[in-house]
Amino acid sequence: MKYEQLAKDILENVGGTENINSVFHCITRLRFKLKDEKIANTDKIKSLDGVVSVIQSGGQYQVVIGNNVPDVYKAVLEVGGINPEGSSDADSGSGGNIFNRFIDMISGVFTPVLGVLAATGMIKGFAAAFLAFGWLTAESGTYQILYAIGDCLFYFFPIFLGYTASKKFGGNIFIGMAIGAALVYPTLAGILTGKPEYVLFAGTIFESPIHVTFLGIPVILMSYSSSVIPIIIATWFASKVEKLARKVIPDVIKTFIVPFVTLLIVVPLTFMVIGPIATWAGQLLGAGTIWVYDLSPVIAGLILGGFWQVFVIFGLHWGLIPIAINNLTQLHYDPILAMSFGASFAQIGAVLAVMLKTKNQKLKSLSVPAFISGIFGVTEPAIYGVTLPLKKPFIMSCIGGAVAGGIIGFSEVKSYIMGGLGIFGFPNFIKPGSPVDSTMWAVVIAVIVAFILGFILTYVIGFKDPANAEAKTEDVSRETETLIEREVLSSPIEGDVITLAEVKDEAFSSGALGKGAAVVPVDGKLYAPANGTITTMFPTGHAVGITTDDGAEILIHVGMDTVQLNGKHFTTHVKQGDRVTKGQLLTEFDIAEIVAAGYDITTPVIITNSDKYLDILVIDDKTVKVGERLITLVI
Repeated sequence: MKYEQLAKDILENVGGTENINSVFHCITRLRFKLKDEKIANTDKIKSLDGVVSVIQSGGQYQVVIGNNVPDVYKAVLEVGGINPEGSSDADSGSGGNIFNRFIDMISGVFTPVLGVLAATGMIKGFAAAFLAFGWLTAESGTYQILYAIGDCLFYFFPIFLGYTASKKFGGNIFIGMAIGAALVYPTLAGILTGKPEYVLFAGTIFESPIHVTFLGIPVILMSYSSSVIPIIIATWFASKVEKLARKVIPDVIKTFIVPFVTLLIVVPLTFMVIGPIATWAGQLLGAGTIWVYDLSPVIAGLILGGFWQVFVIFGLHWGLIPIAINNLTQLHYDPILAMSFGASFAQIGAVLAVMLKTKNQKLKSLSVPAFISGIFGVTEPAIYGVTLPLKKPFIMSCIGGAVAGGIIGFSEVKSYIMGGLGIFGFPNFIKPGSPVDSTMWAVVIAVIVAFILGFILTYVIGFKDPANAEAKTEDVSRETETLIEREVLSSPIEGDVITLAEVKDEAFSSGALGKGAAVVPVDGKLYAPANGTITTMFPTGHAVGITTDDGAEILIHVGMDTVQLNGKHFTTHVKQGDRVTKGQLLTEFDIAEIVAAGYDITTPVIITNSDKYLDILVIDDKTVKVGERLITLVI
């Protein structure tokens, strides 16, 4: 449990397990579906050691971890007692607009299989490369086994998507897998090779041979191997049928009658209606995509290559992934994702320039793993850790990605598999059974150009190196004192000083109300910490708000939950609107009686407008007396 503490911190700051509908992960991110994202303490999560950033997009709360995300995900499940098989977004109320709900649905269906899809695609791509280079023959057992490993997931894609889609839609995952298995059942697939009885819609794009009937109704059999849209729609429909069946079927027979009814209704309807319509829709989508691409492959490449990293930041690339997979199933090739291939190499070119040019040791050390990850196509550490915070390097990488996309579009490059990323992605562009052609070399040229442009533009144009700021902060003495304004707040109370994190109330300890300190008082008198105005004086006397003459907004809260005393044991000496001077008595309270009543007397001193200040410094002393420095506000 190396990541146990990180998992605990993440779970605590997303609102606890009770605020989580579901969680899964992709290559670099934990993807939470929260009941209420407003509860999450995003700033706190971003500051955690091990978290790169937080993105809220597509109805998901995405915590960017980087390469260690599988281990962190496992820790989150174990620490939170979360059952990944039992979580579902079906009844979570995705919220947001239609596009956000679509992106959420697509990512939920495809994310769980992307790792294996990339792995099998890589194997298939390498098998194609070995064949193209003449290292293997199509008849060799080695090639056939490699090809089987590489093609197994894609060939039986409906079964895998039946699982993930059912889980997403809240249905029985094994019913979804059964529907997918029926779609690729070998006997039915074999009927397609026989002579049809007759043809429907002859002479149109929907022309289909009829090989078999069901209860006398013609069934348009199609090849559903590697298909995407039919199984997603079928499992969504099955989830609705299953829920309805569960409502009307007695509990004693639900275990087997619900699947019985669901499969008996959904599978025939899928073969007769859902499958053909979904397949035709997929064909039209593929044709439409190619039509748009053919208008100007160069412009399409410039736009997609240039903005791909932006799409990744906001999760918008999920809208293109199903289109690419659909193209592979319908057209057996895809030009869309091919145009984004150079973007990651432009990104690592920019990172290398930063790594060589910066004098900031922390940034330099961060650039090394970001560069290595980027070589293999995982660019989130590079984006969030290096280029995006520096701004200019990110823009330079986008320019490099755009030029690479234009080159790939101009050369009409196509990818033939959904394979690896980064350097493992080159076999994606080798057409199975064909030798390496000129388009493959166009990809190589595009990648080299992207890398060089990202590097040179970043190195020449430069960026604001945080090294200068790092050097200055090492000696915050006389020169710095003249450049930074400070406001010193004296302690309003005598006692032992503790950090806010030690306060036994989450509203204070989490920093949600602001930064500051807390004092465990030994004397029941509260004094003004600075000159100012009483902006709030609670009638119960347990809390007072002061705005100092220099603009600090201070909340002093005597004890935890002491509002329930309704003013008992408190005596106030000022009222709201009064002007006070530093050291003026504000309130008196009886510590012994308050403690005897069962209340914690710890008194937080909070700066409620903390975001106004560059830093808020608390003394290191364990005890403090009235009038001594407690907090320094750096402006």
